[in-house]
Amino acid sequence: MSRSRLCPHRQRQRGVAVITALLLTTLAVTIVASLFWQQQVQVRSIENQRTQLQKQWILRGALDWSSLILRSDTNQVDYLGDPWAIPLEEVRLDEFVENGKQDADASSATLSGYIVDAQSRLNVNALVRNGGALSPVDVAAFAKLLGNLRIPSANALAKATVNYLLTARQPQPAEVATKGSSNPAPDSTPTTQSQPGAHMMPLTQFDDLLAIPGFTEEILLKIKNYVIVLPLSDSKINVNTASAEVLSAVIPRLSLSDAGTLVASRERAYFKDAADFNNRLPATNTTPATGAVSLDVKTEYFLVNGKVKLNNAVLEIQSLVRRRGAAVTVLWTRET
Repeated sequence: MSRSRLCPHRQRQRGVAVITALLLTTLAVTIVASLFWQQQVQVRSIENQRTQLQKQWILRGALDWSSLILRSDTNQVDYLGDPWAIPLEEVRLDEFVENGKQDADASSATLSGYIVDAQSRLNVNALVRNGGALSPVDVAAFAKLLGNLRIPSANALAKATVNYLLTARQPQPAEVATKGSSNPAPDSTPTTQSQPGAHMMPLTQFDDLLAIPGFTEEILLKIKNYVIVLPLSDSKINVNTASAEVLSAVIPRLSLSDAGTLVASRERAYFKDAADFNNRLPATNTTPATGAVSLDVKTEYFLVNGKVKLNNAVLEIQSLVRRRGAAVTVLWTRET
């Protein structure tokens, strides 16, 4: 009797033991799977970091290479036939970059890039010169360039840009209080739609133009090859590299078609100096130095663009460099 009474109890214990064993097994499998997943995530993260560092080092090497090319250019004239103007086509780097794979499964690592004369474009900061003085000829050139590019309300957009630059160069309230004055100069009063007392940052890069009322991403896309933001406001336009649209804008009374003729003529023979450029101007522009933007045949600022592909990952950078004699300085670098 007692043995038969204990059987159901033992059966229940066995059932609980089986269920407990199953639960423990499931828990163990879950923990192991979680550990494997975390390990896989960590391995993938390390691989991504490694790839990112490799790409950055490759682009850093490319930037050093471009600086070497610029330093080696000792000509007194910069034109589109110089070595720096020749783009670097896609070059395979598999033999120089360790990608952690077997040779039979090696990835395709490539590098490409090109250098652009930054002074082939109109510098927005030149609209207001050092010291906060307005430059009417640069403002007129900027408005004409926007018109050449068929930007709506070109004159209004140029005026908004001037107002922004004037406001950004005004002393801030704290600075004015330190100097013992609270009233800005009457000839630099901004007319932008900014709130009273709002601080406007100076323009340092091309994308900063979006802070100016009226500029949109669509407009920036249209003008990106013709407009630039350089740190100094007294930069000159290189007539050997500037586009027809820019030449037409910076030379008074020069039509877009005549500017195209100038560009075609410099492809046969670049401009040796300002006198050579003046001699090739059409008869309607016999005195271009009067009321014209500062022109030159030598460049100080360059944009270095690089693109690297490694293990199906792509990284692009753009750097602004300044060349003075044999010294080449990187002013800023950003990923694009």
